[in-house]
Amino acid sequence: MALTNVACKNAKPNPDKPYKLTDDRGLYLLIQKNGSKYFRYDFRFQGKRKTLALGIYPDLSLTEAREKRDTAKKQINDGIDPCLSKKLNKAGSKENTFQAVAEEFLSANAYKWSESHQRHIRQCYERDVFPWIGARPLKDLTAIEVLSTLKRIVDRGALEVAARTKQFIGQAIRYGIVTGRAERDVTQDLRGALPSPVKGHYNAITDTKALAQLLRDIDEHKGSLVIRTALQLQPMVFA
Repeated sequence: MALTNVACKNAKPNPDKPYKLTDDRGLYLLIQKNGSKYFRYDFRFQGKRKTLALGIYPDLSLTEAREKRDTAKKQINDGIDPCLSKKLNKAGSKENTFQAVAEEFLSANAYKWSESHQRHIRQCYERDVFPWIGARPLKDLTAIEVLSTLKRIVDRGALEVAARTKQFIGQAIRYGIVTGRAERDVTQDLRGALPSPVKGHYNAITDTKALAQLLRDIDEHKGSLVIRTALQLQPMVFA
């Protein structure tokens, strides 16, 4: 039997345990032992049973609860998890901007990084990322915004820095995914979008006379035993 406004209003708490007054299609009113009343919606998504909190009665009326249930059912039919959608909508607060999530990502991984590596990532964020997309809610961040940020680095000729910064942005986004603040890593859409750094080669000695002189200089090296031994090993392993 479907719920009525009168039934919701007159429901009394059970001092022993919470109980439910069911409506239909998964909607029910949960009455806690202290008398608080909560609208809940039970559903299955991708084979798993889930519960969506809709609101508190009487702040949320029965009619409004049914409307929220129907909206959630439409999301399910469209392949969207209503619980995740609700969490992402909350993620628009300043605690869930790209900068806030990136800061949290740095703190969460500090124990396994060297101090210099952590400082390097932070400098990349603070110099090249936060001024442009730091205030953006992570859930709303787009690939074109990330690309625009990276192009500023490319324009100053720092191609390797741009590639590393893209990697660092992606790491922060993936941390946001596992903590429920984003759905996907938009940096994956940027494959091939940045110019590749031009890799060169170190100068090599190709003249036999110059090579002979190098070997003599190594044998006559007056430095420490460790350095002299390392230099003498180099020609043997063709480094």
